Amino acid sequence: MDASTLSRIGLAGLAVMGQNLALNIAEKGFPISVYNRTTSKVDETLHRAQSEGPFPLTGQYSPRDFVLSIQRPRSIIILVKAGNPVDQTISALTEFMEPGDTIIDGGNEWYQNTERRIQEVGEKGILYLGMGVSGGEEGARHGPSLMPGGSLEAYNNIESVLKSVAAQVDDGPCVTYIGEGGSGNFVKMVHNGIEYGDMQLISEAYDVLKNVGGLSNGELAEIFGEWNRGELESFLIEITSDIFKVKDDLADGDLVDKILDKTGMKGTGKWTVQQAAELSVAAPTIAASLDCRYLSGLKEERESAAEILEKAGLKEEMGSVRSEIDKKRLIDDVRQALYASKICSYAQGMNLLRSKSVEKGWDLNLGELARIWKGGCIIRAVFLDRIKKAYQRNPSLASLVVDPEFAREMVQRQAAWRRVVGLAISAGISTPGMCASLAYFDTYRRARLPANLVQAQRDLFGAHTYERTDRPGAFHTEWTKLARKSNAGVGAFN
Repeated sequence: MDASTLSRIGLAGLAVMGQNLALNIAEKGFPISVYNRTTSKVDETLHRAQSEGPFPLTGQYSPRDFVLSIQRPRSIIILVKAGNPVDQTISALTEFMEPGDTIIDGGNEWYQNTERRIQEVGEKGILYLGMGVSGGEEGARHGPSLMPGGSLEAYNNIESVLKSVAAQVDDGPCVTYIGEGGSGNFVKMVHNGIEYGDMQLISEAYDVLKNVGGLSNGELAEIFGEWNRGELESFLIEITSDIFKVKDDLADGDLVDKILDKTGMKGTGKWTVQQAAELSVAAPTIAASLDCRYLSGLKEERESAAEILEKAGLKEEMGSVRSEIDKKRLIDDVRQALYASKICSYAQGMNLLRSKSVEKGWDLNLGELARIWKGGCIIRAVFLDRIKKAYQRNPSLASLVVDPEFAREMVQRQAAWRRVVGLAISAGISTPGMCASLAYFDTYRRARLPANLVQAQRDLFGAHTYERTDRPGAFHTEWTKLARKSNAGVGAFN
């Protein structure tokens, strides 16, 4: 091919996300080649490029023609299903690639797979990035949040492209070089874990307002719309308000009430919780959100349990609780409880990122991660700017909970937070995310916990030893022997 006709970049994998990202790149003025094993997807993308543009996008129908249509050093984004399909695509493309070329995997991939692939393609001199892409189909088309990790040289090769196609916020594009290895995929994984927590907390706010407060969907739409103009302003709050406004076009009533209460998942939330456990990082809000998705899948069991427990004498308490509440106060209390719970959830996610960064030597910039999440992505929210500033004030901040500004806000909101959790418990409404966040806050803020008793138990049955508060060293006590001696003494005294 004539060098003047070569594309600046390539993209393989033309499901909706791939098509939309390719069109975004082309719309920003970067000539792009696209390829998909199913040729109809190539034709579909070409048609969209003409109808939505025209944009500088060309379609290719074989791996060889696709690779050779891109200028050197080549940069190729792949957006295919995680796992084996990625390996198969890499194998097909690298047959025609050269040393210095780059592969960018934009899927939700397990970070260790990315690190394996870095090594494998590196043997051929090919560079590799694992890039988290957040924002869904709409974000891919109009500006996502991008989290590329791996080869810095590879990032530098396409930095201008990524900065142009990413979401734009007041302090720059929502993309930054994350770090080495699988850091980009790991950051996206934790982003998704935080997203799990966010969505769970919002669903609990909805549950309390609807079933304890007795609010209609119309009222809920107004309330969430109002919240979206304040401290809770975010994409998820905004779309929640919109959801409550949609009528069912197949039957009477609102569509949200007809949706089966079983939540799907793709695995990144589970990975987040597993990593938190492996790194000994407490992430109870994210874990609670995952557990709730598991429990939601037990629809038939839950329906059966409801019948059995009702026959056993369990009575619904919502009616009696509802008659005693001040609706206006409840709405404000739930707003405060949701905000405080979100701070704890984000704190857990950030602590997990910091712990992994230390383990892997990634040197993650937590403030910069908060900044690139301000636009484009699913968890974008106004208060991410304040998280960014918290880490700018103190890069070694132990937890968002102890940042002076967030600490003050949590203290101000804790009374409302406790009222909501207590009210929900009294009414028999489960709020595991809010409860987990509050328990996390209460545990973290206490200078002394009952862990001394647990450690004594471990020493008694397993000789695990313990430390003392008044002197250094490891100690072991013959607890049972001493207890029996004590009992004998008491018996003799009696």
